[in-house]
Amino acid sequence: MAAKQEVEKGNSKIKEPFLVQQNQGQSQIQSNNGSLKMVLLSTFVAVCGSFEFGSCAGFSSPAQYGIMDEFGLSYSQYSVFGSILSIGAMIGAISSGWIADYIGRKGAMRIASMVCIAGWMTVYLSFGFVSLDSGRFLLGYGIGVLSYVVPVYIAEITPQNQRGTLATANQLFIVTGLFVAFVVGASVTWRTLALTGILPCMVLLVGLLFTPESPRWLARAGYEREFKAELQKLRGVEADISEEEAEIQEYIVTHKLLPKVGIMDLLDKQNISPIIVGVGLMVFQQFGGYNGIVFYANQIFESAGVPPNLGSILYSSLQVIVTLLGASLIDRLGRRPLLMVNTVSACGLLLGCLLTGTSFFLKAHQLMPDLVPILAVTGIMPILVLYGLSHMQIGNQEVHIGFYSVGLGPIPWVIMSEIFPLHVKAIGGSLVTLANWFGAWAVSYTFNFLMNWSSHGTFFGYASVCAAAVVFIIMEVPETKGRTLEEIQASMNG
Repeated sequence: MAAKQEVEKGNSKIKEPFLVQQNQGQSQIQSNNGSLKMVLLSTFVAVCGSFEFGSCAGFSSPAQYGIMDEFGLSYSQYSVFGSILSIGAMIGAISSGWIADYIGRKGAMRIASMVCIAGWMTVYLSFGFVSLDSGRFLLGYGIGVLSYVVPVYIAEITPQNQRGTLATANQLFIVTGLFVAFVVGASVTWRTLALTGILPCMVLLVGLLFTPESPRWLARAGYEREFKAELQKLRGVEADISEEEAEIQEYIVTHKLLPKVGIMDLLDKQNISPIIVGVGLMVFQQFGGYNGIVFYANQIFESAGVPPNLGSILYSSLQVIVTLLGASLIDRLGRRPLLMVNTVSACGLLLGCLLTGTSFFLKAHQLMPDLVPILAVTGIMPILVLYGLSHMQIGNQEVHIGFYSVGLGPIPWVIMSEIFPLHVKAIGGSLVTLANWFGAWAVSYTFNFLMNWSSHGTFFGYASVCAAAVVFIIMEVPETKGRTLEEIQASMNG
């Protein structure tokens, strides 16, 4: 009983997230990094799932006009096709934690890969919008599971001093998959593009035959012998794993003592403020319009008079470059710089939406036609690059990587990882996950309708959301660096 009270009230060591505990064993763990070959191989295999995520997200843009022409789809029907990916991902993300805990991280990746293969084959063999939507839904479910389990797996197998760098590979391969989808989609039919989406799934399925299971999952599941063997395989046959093994075992014991909470507990006084901050950040992130822009990039560029394939390839390649450049700096970022860049990013997104909206306004009123495509490209690029920057920065936040990596990895997850106590994180994260994917669906579904209503009005609307986000971040989002979870909670409830 005393131990349980200690967990609930005052043991800050227990309350620290599993994947970022910094204790006396850290130096010993870092000395056990003699062999990273298996870690690197396992990470490469896992991020094939991230590449698949990018391929699925990038498919709808280059395939739009080919599918609409072949099946005679209206913009409203294609909006359903584009947005139903988020519906599937929402369900996949909600169920991903249970699947990964029940059959393991590798088992979850296998299931997700097979679901994605089934989705791609359904899309490839489609004969109408019903089969198209069914395949797209399956793809969404698959990437919803992958978006959670891939970064979790990477974080759980990686040595602590390498975790930030290797976690960046998750976002790098997402934007690379997006880039490849745009490049390949510019020169092949949409059915051929669908077949290329199967390739990363096949590599993932084959690669999982040669990679170890997460030692932390094995310890939780009670596989003591396998836990030690897989940890030794990851750290090298001559590495001393005693300290890391003891830390993992200690966490397993203390985690079981944490109190269970229900959905109604989120409305308690001590939890309502974190809920407002977490869900609020997610709403602003999603309703800034990013998913609509990604899903229908070709349409946007064509409407602005820019060659659509060229514009899409240009911005997706910039996202890859930004992520690569950020990898060298990622382990130097603390919370405060992260928060400051988040605010700057929101301001940049505001500017980008205003520029894009202005370009469509000028086009609608036949003013300065030569300036329209320039403003459109100038506006769209910072929107997509800054979102890529936000995703890039998250790679170093192991709390999010370990517990709540369910989607594309935006900054709100970093804040959520620190404003919720550990025993509330799971259910609080589920709520935020739901808000994330619901927002993604709403934006991707309504984008075409809004563009048909008023192109410039659409982007001016997104600009107003970005402006509100700047105010919200400054007024509501707390500084968390150098503070214990108890101090953060006290400041938010005070």
